[in-house]
Amino acid sequence: MRACECVERHKTGRIVLTGGPGAGKTAVLELVRQQFCAHVHVLPEAAGIVFGGGFPRSAARHGLCAAQRAIYYVQRELERLNEGTNAAIVLCDRGTMDGAAYWPGPGDFWADVSTTHEREMHRYDAVIHLRTPPLGGGYHNGNPLRTESAEAAAKIDEALLKIWEGHPRRFIVPPSTDFLEKATRTIEILRNEMPECCKEARHESPVGR
Repeated sequence: MRACECVERHKTGRIVLTGGPGAGKTAVLELVRQQFCAHVHVLPEAAGIVFGGGFPRSAARHGLCAAQRAIYYVQRELERLNEGTNAAIVLCDRGTMDGAAYWPGPGDFWADVSTTHEREMHRYDAVIHLRTPPLGGGYHNGNPLRTESAEAAAKIDEALLKIWEGHPRRFIVPPSTDFLEKATRTIEILRNEMPECCKEARHESPVGR
């Protein structure tokens, strides 16, 4: 993250970067780390921590449910780590809502983690949804932790659209064969969320990198 001369106390905004598998979140977050000031705190993806740490992956319903509960609670604790800091923005790689898109059913995800859809929606000040590209339009599953086919990724992306529907500050970034176009749009949205006191720090466009 870039240095910032701002010494103001910030009211921290919590923003989610979401989207189906292969949407480009990881690459966009790396650009954010390189281009935004230190008052933007980027959280790691809870699912990466859970599965990368050896949590068993199971195709059985009870295993899928256990994984989503674990991811939910890790996400909550990651967000709590930034409470009381002077972050202007806490940028989350997915939010607690996303688990509902992966929930296998039957049963209710919200009840199983002792919360409600409305309560989790209100945790976040803004949502940026990167749409998953179709197969042949930029989708690939080169991430070793990503197991979804293009068809499965598209279904998850649609489920995420439905789950986050109704959030008053949701921004949808459409799929594009040109990643820089998608990244530039996302960076622009995030830059507009920065407080004026931090905007003097150099926040570059990814174009021309």
